[in-house]
Amino acid sequence: MSTSPAATTRKPDSGADFLPLQGTDYVEFYVGNAKQAAHFYKSAFGFQSLAYSGPETGSKDKVSYVVRQNKLTFVFTTALHPNHPIAQHVQVHGDGVNILALRVDNAASAWNETTARGGKSAMEPTILTDKWGEVVLSGIHTYGDTIHLFVERNNYSGPFMPGFSEWKTAYNPPSTGLQYVDHCVGNVGWHQMDRWVKFYEEVMGFRNILSFDDNDISTEYSALMSKVMSNGNGYVKFPINEPAEGKKKSQIEEYLDFYRGEGVQHVALATPNIVDTVTQLRDRGVEFLQVPSSYYDDLLSRVGTIDEDVQPLKELGILVDRDDEGYLLQIFTKPVEDRPTLFFEIIQRKGAQSFGKGNFKALFEAIEREQSARGNL
Repeated sequence: MSTSPAATTRKPDSGADFLPLQGTDYVEFYVGNAKQAAHFYKSAFGFQSLAYSGPETGSKDKVSYVVRQNKLTFVFTTALHPNHPIAQHVQVHGDGVNILALRVDNAASAWNETTARGGKSAMEPTILTDKWGEVVLSGIHTYGDTIHLFVERNNYSGPFMPGFSEWKTAYNPPSTGLQYVDHCVGNVGWHQMDRWVKFYEEVMGFRNILSFDDNDISTEYSALMSKVMSNGNGYVKFPINEPAEGKKKSQIEEYLDFYRGEGVQHVALATPNIVDTVTQLRDRGVEFLQVPSSYYDDLLSRVGTIDEDVQPLKELGILVDRDDEGYLLQIFTKPVEDRPTLFFEIIQRKGAQSFGKGNFKALFEAIEREQSARGNL
């Protein structure tokens, strides 16, 4: 593998979409044991082995395992030495998301446009090459220690990117039907919402498409605020959560306490058949939040006619909500780490473009029950 700086001379474009994004390229997790994390996501979530980077490929200070399922790519990275920044990241935050990589046509342009608008550089445009071609990377910092990496891979045909070899394993369990990242949610600190909304608007050209305040997202005990940021074509959506005042500690405060700062709260994974996907995930050991069975007593009167039978939804704990464009089905896992931080949402959209506002109260009461059991409410 060879690297070299990429040209960065293009001036910022003042056009409507100066940062055209093709979607999420991959999500990278910094973890304490990448080999075991990759095995968990293969076994529990149905990912397949894809690529590996480590001492055998020239990476002497860290290892990465890459897994893929349809258009979903996850990377798990572990430092090999305790003083490495990745090891320090894991020591502070526990296992969690560090990189949200976004696919672009021109990584140098993406870096130019965003840094010219105030983005803090995380990686200047860099060209990686091997026998399969080239990948251009660049990046900027966002909330907490999270990084947006811009990935240009139009001229690459290898398994993942230079520095990685193909990772073949005898064990590759069947897919659970997960397709792509629907959205990715970040938790930010008290009174930081406006700062990060402004960041996504001004630095990345996103727009605020939905807002929820503490009147929308509250229970008897806790509350939060949320704003959904979307890029121009709608391929990338980043809801941002902030704590709000309540009688007790909100789920956002619990996250901030245990993650030791701002970061990615959950990644929403899309499926075309949520009943089948969740059944498989449950059977593989994935644990989900459960709402009271009474949630389903008046479900159809609240959301109208749906294609699915209610009984399987009730048995699995799948939530339903409707907006002006259709309806959606969603369910949330319990935290997948020992710290009550990162979790996943499984979502199927039947026309709806919203985020389940009608389910907020039932969902957050379920989260509070888990918080109370941990002694953190």
